[in-house]
Amino acid sequence: MAQDLGESQGQLPEEVNEFLVESHENLDRLDRDLVALEADPMDKERLSSIFRTIHTIKGTCGFLGFQKLESVTHVGENLLSKLRDGELILNPAITDALLAMVDAVREMLARIESTASDGEVTYPELIARLTEAAAGSLSGTVAVAPVLAAAPADEPTKVEPVVDNPSQSEALAPPVVATSDLASKVAAADAAKEPIEAKSVISDSSVRVDVGLLDRLMNLVGELVLARNQILQHTAGEANSALVATTQRLNLITSELQEGVMKTRMQPIGTIWSKFPRVVRDLSQSLSKHVRLELEGKETELDRTIIEAIKDPLTHLVRNSVDHGIEMPEIRSANSKPDEGILTLSAYHEGGYVNIEVIDDGAGIDPLKLKAKAIEKGLITVEQASKMSDREVQHLIFMPGFSTAEKVTNVSGRGVGMDVVKTNIERIGGSIEVNSELGKGSTFKIRIPLTLAIIPALIIKSAGERFAIPQVSLVELVRLEAEQAKVDIDAVDGAPVCRLRGHLLPLVKLSEVLKLESELVEDEGATNIVVLQADHRQFGLVVDHVVDTEEIVVKPLGKQIKSVNTFAGATIMGDGRVALILDVMGVAKAGHVVSESLDSRSGSVSESRGDYVADKEALLLLGLGHSARVAVPLASVDRLEEFETDSLEWAGSQPVVQYRNGIMPLLWLASALGVDAGDASDSKLQVVVHSSLGRSVGIVVGSILDITEEQVTLDPYGSRDAIRGSAVIQGKVTDVVDLTPLVEAVVGELVGVGVIE
Repeated sequence: MAQDLGESQGQLPEEVNEFLVESHENLDRLDRDLVALEADPMDKERLSSIFRTIHTIKGTCGFLGFQKLESVTHVGENLLSKLRDGELILNPAITDALLAMVDAVREMLARIESTASDGEVTYPELIARLTEAAAGSLSGTVAVAPVLAAAPADEPTKVEPVVDNPSQSEALAPPVVATSDLASKVAAADAAKEPIEAKSVISDSSVRVDVGLLDRLMNLVGELVLARNQILQHTAGEANSALVATTQRLNLITSELQEGVMKTRMQPIGTIWSKFPRVVRDLSQSLSKHVRLELEGKETELDRTIIEAIKDPLTHLVRNSVDHGIEMPEIRSANSKPDEGILTLSAYHEGGYVNIEVIDDGAGIDPLKLKAKAIEKGLITVEQASKMSDREVQHLIFMPGFSTAEKVTNVSGRGVGMDVVKTNIERIGGSIEVNSELGKGSTFKIRIPLTLAIIPALIIKSAGERFAIPQVSLVELVRLEAEQAKVDIDAVDGAPVCRLRGHLLPLVKLSEVLKLESELVEDEGATNIVVLQADHRQFGLVVDHVVDTEEIVVKPLGKQIKSVNTFAGATIMGDGRVALILDVMGVAKAGHVVSESLDSRSGSVSESRGDYVADKEALLLLGLGHSARVAVPLASVDRLEEFETDSLEWAGSQPVVQYRNGIMPLLWLASALGVDAGDASDSKLQVVVHSSLGRSVGIVVGSILDITEEQVTLDPYGSRDAIRGSAVIQGKVTDVVDLTPLVEAVVGELVGVGVIE
């Protein structure tokens, strides 16, 4: 049944599928309500409910273009309207007619599900019967046979009779096609009943569940994940192979259950986008503008709690784009632009997160105007303004009290809004950035997690206490040995910074921010730096130890510490102890890396890194053999892993390793590129994980050298197959490799031989 459902749903638009599911549920209730109403014809509440149900089906099928279904329900609605208004009293004859209509509607829904059309049957006798009932002239109970529209006159008419009561006597049965023998009559009658008795695949495979129950299930799954983590920790060094195997099985089942329950909470973002066409229409009319709204990716799914949280921020961004972004028609015409502006909402999944873009083709953001307004309001100084890049200037709009509106209206200009948008998005672990080009338009990009209940996090230790950092804010990990730390860590205006690949990275010591006593003694041991992203600025968080990555269950903070801005929540670790989840933005503000007033330190540091990321490409440098070096774009790297060589296994002729409750194929990069790898006697495999076509493949390399950001100028001399070209990186000739075609070739080959699905 699941396969049939998938095929059926693949042929029908989502709105038609939803209409079928809801209509079948309503029809089942109508059968019960009509029989109950016959016993109590004066039940006004039940009668009104029946009328609303038929009215809803009629209105929706008219909108979807099912005209024959609309015709039948329309005459039924007229009859029910007179019953509701008291002009008629329900009797058995009217009940029979209404039940016949329900059966006819059910038949047409079955045709829609199988053929995407309500068919050619027009039900003229049923429509006449309902019309007679509405006029009060219906006498007796007469079964009705639908007639095919435009049936040839010289052929017997094929009928699909609507049986209003299968237990009625044969005398009341509908007429069947005239044939020469009784057997043919019986066969025709049995065939005619089949559409009524046929089950709906879509409706039978769907069930409505109370939201409260889903929330309860999510909480229970969260507790199960915590218990799973504790069991895994306690059995980590266990020698009992049976217990270890059972624990791994529990781990797998828990992960699958967690994924399944989380999917039940997912809703398409189109559920909140559906109101924006009206918002844009009304607002553009009030402003005398012409704006067309385009929606892309409205089927993108999010946890329902996330959807509720972003509803207001998205509404404000849409209104802001129509009001501030898109120009008046006469201004657009003067600038050789169409009178009609275009506002686009786009949503798509990327790396476990959802990106939402609000794009307009309006006037864009004028950096000079923003600087002048910020200086006028005292938000920045003239000196700070002179050092700011265009990117930093554009983000001034997120500062509290900032507005460039010429006058206050009921739409905008009061100096509140964009800072609240930013705060609300960051509250759910998201981020927002703006990219604008003067005269061309602006793009607001929101990046938010799929769910808030269970998130991947980095576990770190400081002063003996464990803390969790959401991976959405994590950029990279840097470890400096004692001697190297003395060289790379310095102070600028009394603030610690780290020289990282030629640029200054502001540092914040977690123990100092939280007023804890660090376990490490100064000038002894290595320095662990967690590079984080906050408010479009990177900073390094100095911690005592990096423990591991783990999926954690987010628990809200108690009211006693809810106001502490450095914490976003709490979680329970495998040993049963509580670990606090760090609020990256709160830590950055507490460490004076970012501030609402853009003080001199944050301004100077952000300038040192702001344009650098945008103009250069982040690359992972890899060693192959004795002297060969290659670089791959860091954006194409999912993870860096290290495997023992004895963990290598085989699936057919393909080398694989067990990875994250699955099987991951391996590809030796040197062999794929035709490079001599030299003596591969190392006991560990250095692996770069890359995903494509829905599968992860481990790229085995000789060594992982460095992460760098370079403005790469490719020389096509060395380009071939997966090699994009060669470039001088860190003073050495390096081939730049695209991993995607290599991985897709491996995946395609394994699918072809049946190793993977």
